[in-house]
Amino acid sequence: MADPASYRPRTGEIPTDPGVYRFRDPHGRVIYVGKAKNLRQRLTSYFARPATLLPKTYAMVHTAASVEWTVVGSELEALQLEYTWIKEFRPRYNLAFRDDKTYPYLAVTMGEKYPRVMVMRGERRKGTRYFGPYTAGAIRETMDTLLRVFPVRSCSAGVFRRAEQSGRPCLLGYIDKCSAPCVGRISEEDHRALADDFCAFMGGEAKRFITQLERKMADAVSDLDYENAARLRDDIVAMRKVFERNAVVLSEETDADVFAVEEDELEAAVQVFHVRGGRIRGQRGWIVEKVEDTTPEALVGHLLQQVYGDQEETNGRLPREVLVPVLPEDADELGIWLTGLRGARVELRVPQRGDKAALLKTVHENAVQALRLHKSRRAGDITTRSLALQELQDALELPEPPLRIESFDISHVQGTNVVASMVVVEDGLTKKSEYRKFTITGEAARDDTAAMHDVLTRRFRNYLAERERPVEERDSGKFAYPPNLVVVDGGQPQVTAAVRALAELGIGDEVRVVGLAKRLEEVWLPEGDFPVILPRASQGLYLLQRIRDEAHRFAITFHRQRRAKSMTASLLDEVPGLGPARQKAVLAHFGSLKRLRAASVTEITDVNGVGPSLAAAIHARLHGVEQPAPAVNYATGEIVES
Repeated sequence: MADPASYRPRTGEIPTDPGVYRFRDPHGRVIYVGKAKNLRQRLTSYFARPATLLPKTYAMVHTAASVEWTVVGSELEALQLEYTWIKEFRPRYNLAFRDDKTYPYLAVTMGEKYPRVMVMRGERRKGTRYFGPYTAGAIRETMDTLLRVFPVRSCSAGVFRRAEQSGRPCLLGYIDKCSAPCVGRISEEDHRALADDFCAFMGGEAKRFITQLERKMADAVSDLDYENAARLRDDIVAMRKVFERNAVVLSEETDADVFAVEEDELEAAVQVFHVRGGRIRGQRGWIVEKVEDTTPEALVGHLLQQVYGDQEETNGRLPREVLVPVLPEDADELGIWLTGLRGARVELRVPQRGDKAALLKTVHENAVQALRLHKSRRAGDITTRSLALQELQDALELPEPPLRIESFDISHVQGTNVVASMVVVEDGLTKKSEYRKFTITGEAARDDTAAMHDVLTRRFRNYLAERERPVEERDSGKFAYPPNLVVVDGGQPQVTAAVRALAELGIGDEVRVVGLAKRLEEVWLPEGDFPVILPRASQGLYLLQRIRDEAHRFAITFHRQRRAKSMTASLLDEVPGLGPARQKAVLAHFGSLKRLRAASVTEITDVNGVGPSLAAAIHARLHGVEQPAPAVNYATGEIVES
């Protein structure tokens, strides 16, 4: 860890203007972004008495190797620049509000050609509208009830494609709970309109649809069409059943987001109720780990920045009122910022009495329960991860806990389609955005040790190239930062190959390398003739096994993709006149090589751009029939047709 005194700027050098500051680690990576009304006052607080800082702030200033700042014209500009940099750099020590993902949501994938209604948990996807949350039982009942009125597609992509190819809809299409766009019963435009109506109903326009159906039912009765009237009556009952689940909590003209926070010394839980038309239309929750000794006012300010910062997600959802437990420190600037995002006035205030204050109390109770649940679930996990990293530090004699571990694995079948994988674990958790795949060819593919040497050389050659670039130009997606520990799948030969690669690059002393052999789960070190045997119940060994197995899974998945592609290519590439574009069209038409092989020459000609002669050549190649070579008149050079 660095000594904060080694990079502390002189007090007189720091301006007293408002601005935004960034802490960077020794590799130039931004690890914290903050804003301040007075930069000098804020930055000197980090260095005056480091020993008195909170544990995470203490870790941050000792991990950092430099600090820089940018002066701006106003506090509003500082607010906007801070949000921009947090979104760009994703600093590890900034407040990060993570969705609690406890409850499922009813989602409509409006970004697809044929929107799909489905139950979703986890991260929110762009182009998808969410309603809820619901309990697991209630969401299925709501979805089943509404599909009889709005028969939007609800099947998976695989089921949809099979129905398209077979020309027969699935069961839901036969029982009128799907309009079956897969077989053309409804046009793309009409199906999207149906999905829009579904979203409008769930968004609070239920009365409009119920009134329309009541008129249609009355018309059917007057026309003595009692069968249709009975069906409409059942639809109205279904709509009312769903509509009445959302209780009216405020006056019908109220559109507001109600936030509440429950916190302790290290973490905070946030809950928000989205009230539209006086009814609770949705609820979300976040958990955040506190880095600084954050006040409730600062915490609420950061929360509103993150929730409303993404304009694409916020568009059309920002209400007229945002109700919070305390006003943020920069409430005026936040109010101006939110008003600009909405395009109309947004009132940011603390309710003091009446129905809104009572609702805020209910939201706070939800936050209390969420923090309690999070603590009970995460306590063991955090403790276990910390123990695993500490055990690895002690067993491998590392100078510090291996906060970043990279694991490499080689995959092939008898030396063909040789590939490698790199998986990354930070703070004991996988970081899939930094996984990498390698294709290995030539001399490097002759055996596992040569392949491992090649992969490590390529990975750390990229690191050295990035290290030579200015800090602000480094690309985090190109191996810009070295790991504390490299784990290779295998024993001493693989470890020796990896160490040799690092030594040839001149960084053999910077990165620790170990190997994990599958047979007895032995940990091999470069300098030892005998492996380190970790206890079977060791959390450190368990972490190494999980990393090694994840690298193996990632490598073998990539290998299978390459092998399948090469098998397909090896057959179709040899068909004269069949270029990449037509290959793609042929495979897209039939869906798989198996179906293409079963097709007749006539069926192959159904593909756009494939004539009878080309179809015959494809059919012959797939069935192992050698096409007769064309006869040539050597006197004239003409092809003689047989």
